[in-house]
Amino acid sequence: MTTAPTSGPGRRTLRRQTRRATLACVVVLALSAGLAVAALASGRYATPLHELWPVLTGGGDPGLRFVLFELRLPRIGTALAVGAALGAAGALFQSASRNPLGSPDIVGFTVGAATGALVVLLVLHDTRLTPAVGAVLGGAAVATAALLLGGTGQRLILVGIGLSALLTSVNAYLLTRAEVTDAQNAAVWLVGSLNGSGHHLPLLLGALAALLPLSVLAARGLRLIENGGDKALSLGVPVRRQRLTATALAVALTAVGVAGAGPVGFVALAAPHLARRLTRVAAPLVTTSAALGAALLLAADQLAQRLVPGQQLPVGAVTGVLGGGYLALVLAWTWRGRPR
Repeated sequence: MTTAPTSGPGRRTLRRQTRRATLACVVVLALSAGLAVAALASGRYATPLHELWPVLTGGGDPGLRFVLFELRLPRIGTALAVGAALGAAGALFQSASRNPLGSPDIVGFTVGAATGALVVLLVLHDTRLTPAVGAVLGGAAVATAALLLGGTGQRLILVGIGLSALLTSVNAYLLTRAEVTDAQNAAVWLVGSLNGSGHHLPLLLGALAALLPLSVLAARGLRLIENGGDKALSLGVPVRRQRLTATALAVALTAVGVAGAGPVGFVALAAPHLARRLTRVAAPLVTTSAALGAALLLAADQLAQRLVPGQQLPVGAVTGVLGGGYLALVLAWTWRGRPR
């Protein structure tokens, strides 16, 4: 069981941290809502704000209703759902591994998901399976191997990096052996894209509704573990079980994100970092990280659609560039001994 602070100063500190985290979450959710409205109103067929409400309530122009309900709303909802899943997964994973660079991107889970999707696309050619199903199975297989070989602590990062390097070579081999058209389609999916992804939205929302509350509960146990495993054991916290549960939930959330948009990179890494900077709280902030992940991915998708006139870039290309730069800054700050 977990033990809450019993002293007066400890309780006051916990209340301050909770208020900051709640305020940050509300601000980010408001930002996400603003981005969603902007995404609804903008695009090739720009829609004035005063025309949105009649269409959303069932009236308005039929053509505009088709654009909003069939094109824009599913894409916006998928971006928010995938971003939230990846942000929450990153928060759990970084806390469970006690490594600020712990992320499904870095330790091989997303690469394993990509391998599963490539096997479906390029090897099996099975129309009954979709790349999303293959991605979930591939990510689960790599996660199981990493947990068996590396456990749930720091070794998991090293094992995951090794598996990631191995599977990256496998993915490159599969692409070089495939037909040109199949390889092109697979390459687009590997970058991570929200094009035509709206049909997964009901499943994504259902999975998030089940996984996010469990992740919030798992984060409570991780709060004490971050102060040291021995101290947590002395307080009656089942350290190994808590880490294993959190890692399993992180893998499941990552699988949800990959199934919805492919292996979108760096959202799971950046969102928890930004959540800690925004709240100045070192504890795992699943809710705030999920909200930040949703806002980041929606903003990146809007940028991807407008960065090059006349073209839509894959959203994973944008998150890769921005996230790679953010990772370089984090490493530079760490190396120079500056606070993150």
